[in-house]
Amino acid sequence: MEVLLNQATYHFPKGFYWGTATASHQVEGNNTNNNWWAWENEPGRIKQGHKSGLACDWWGGRWREDFDRAAECGQNAHRLSIEWSRIQPTPDRWDQDALEFYRRMLRGLRDRGMTPMVTLHHFSDPLWLTERGGWEGDKIVEYFSAFVEKAVDALKEYVNLWCTINEPFAYAAFGYILGSFPPGKQNLQIGLRVAMNQVRAHAAAYRVIHRLQPEAKVGIAIHYRGFQPAKAWSPLDRLATGVQSTFINDLIPYALEDGIFRIPLRKKRIPEARGTQDYIGLNYYSVDNVAFDLRESGTLFGKRFYAPDADLSDTGFIANVPEGFYKALEWANRFKLPIIVTENGIEDTDDHIRPRYIAQHIHQMWRAVNFNWPIRGYFHWSLVDNFEWERGWTQRFGLWELNVETQIRRKRPSADLYAAVCHENGISSEMVAKYAPEVLGKIFP
Repeated sequence: MEVLLNQATYHFPKGFYWGTATASHQVEGNNTNNNWWAWENEPGRIKQGHKSGLACDWWGGRWREDFDRAAECGQNAHRLSIEWSRIQPTPDRWDQDALEFYRRMLRGLRDRGMTPMVTLHHFSDPLWLTERGGWEGDKIVEYFSAFVEKAVDALKEYVNLWCTINEPFAYAAFGYILGSFPPGKQNLQIGLRVAMNQVRAHAAAYRVIHRLQPEAKVGIAIHYRGFQPAKAWSPLDRLATGVQSTFINDLIPYALEDGIFRIPLRKKRIPEARGTQDYIGLNYYSVDNVAFDLRESGTLFGKRFYAPDADLSDTGFIANVPEGFYKALEWANRFKLPIIVTENGIEDTDDHIRPRYIAQHIHQMWRAVNFNWPIRGYFHWSLVDNFEWERGWTQRFGLWELNVETQIRRKRPSADLYAAVCHENGISSEMVAKYAPEVLGKIFP
C-alpha cells in the first residue's frame, strides 16, 4: 500500500448538494404511453433491438431500495424526472394515482434526508401530444403549461428545486435534425422551430411555477459539449468549432438571458424568455475535436472526433477530459447565476475508468469553487444502470450495476468512492490513492 506523505482534502462549501440523476423513462419501466416506447417497437431504432421493458422497475417500487442505497452512501439530494404521459395519459384526463405515486417518491427522498430536484420534461412525450404535432405544434406552450401547473401544484409540498426541460437543444437536434430520437426527422428548420418552442415553453413554465411557489428555484439543464479545433492553426477548423459551440451550447441559455434566439443570418426575439433562470443547470460529459468537413452537413460542417490518445469509455462514446469540465463551469459562470451540475458521468461496465473520471472531475469542480464560482451541487449520472435511449442497454452508467433480467443490483467500487466524497463533502488524497491511484499525482501533486 502506498504511503501518503502529503495528505490533503479538498472540501466543498457547507450545504453543497451531492446526488445522482435519473430520468423517468430510463428507470421506471413499462412507460407504454409515450413516444419512446413506440420508438423502441420500430425495427432498427435501438441498438441490438433493446427495449426499456421493466427498466429499473421503479414503477414497481424498487425506487425505495435505490433511494436507500443513495442515502446510505451519503447522498443528500437526487434529481429525477416525472413522466408526462403517466400524469396526463390523454388530453382530457389527469391521473391522480400517478401524481400520488410521485408524491410518495418525493416524500421518500425527504424522509431519507435528501433534497429532490424534479425535471418536468426529460426527452419523453405522451403519445397524444405527438399525434397533435408535439413540440413542432403551435399549441405546445399551452399544453406544457397545463401539465406544469397540474404537476407542480400536486408536488410543491416536497419540491422547490425545478428543472423545466432537460437538454432542449439535444432533444431538438437528435429528434428533428439528426433523426436518432423520435420522431426521426432530419430537417434543420424544423429542429430550430422545436428549439424556439422549448424556449417559449420554458418561459411559460417558469412563470407558472413562480405563481404557484414564489420561493421556487427554476432552471433548465443545458448539455454543454466541449469543442476544440482539430488543428489550432486552421481558420476553417476554428470556424467549424465556433459554429458547433454556438448552436449546441449557446443558443438556448443566451435566449433565456436576453430573450434573443440567434440563428444564422437572423435573430428571433422571444421577450418573455428574458431572465427566466434562477440557476443554470450544467450537463457535462466530454470534449470533441472538430475539423471542417463539407460532407458533414448534419453536424454543421464540423466532423467531430476524439484525440487519438484519448482516455475512452467502453464503446468510445465518452473521452475522459476533466479539464473540459473546468472550461464548462467557466462558461456557465458567464451567466452570473448559481450553477448546479445536473449531470456528469461515464459508461463503464467493469468500473476501470469511472473512479478516475469521478476523482478528476470533482477535482476540477473544486478548482472552480476555489475561485468562488457559485456552484451549488453535483449530480452524478447515474445511480443505477438504466436504459440509455437509442443505445439501449449497451452502455452502463450506474454506480450500481443492474442485471436487467433479475433486477439484482451490484455495487461497483466507484459507488464507494462517491460515498466517501459525499460523506466528507470533499475529496481527499487518501480516497484517490485507494480508488484511482493512477491519477493521484495529477490531483494531489
